[in-house]
Amino acid sequence: MLPSYLTMAAILFCIGLYGALTKRNAVIVLISIELMLNAVNLNLVAFSKYGVVPSLTGQIFSLFTISVAAAEVAVGIAVLIALFRARGTVNVDEYNEMRR
Repeated sequence: MLPSYLTMAAILFCIGLYGALTKRNAVIVLISIELMLNAVNLNLVAFSKYGVVPSLTGQIFSLFTISVAAAEVAVGIAVLIALFRARGTVNVDEYNEMRR
């Protein structure tokens, strides 16, 4: 059962990595990063359940990464809104310098 969880997590991580590296829209990049973090959470929970010594450690780390991801989204969206108001675009290619 563990290999199927790990395969699913690898597929999710690869999709997120592809989105983060190739897309130009900053919102899509943030969603792709969230997808990669969810793949890591899936690995943590799978290893905590099917590992050599099953324990709650992976699930506790997963809850911690979920809270960090929620904070990252809040800060990321706030920065994105500020950049959109200043420049009028959400394309990542346009944000190559801090001041204009």
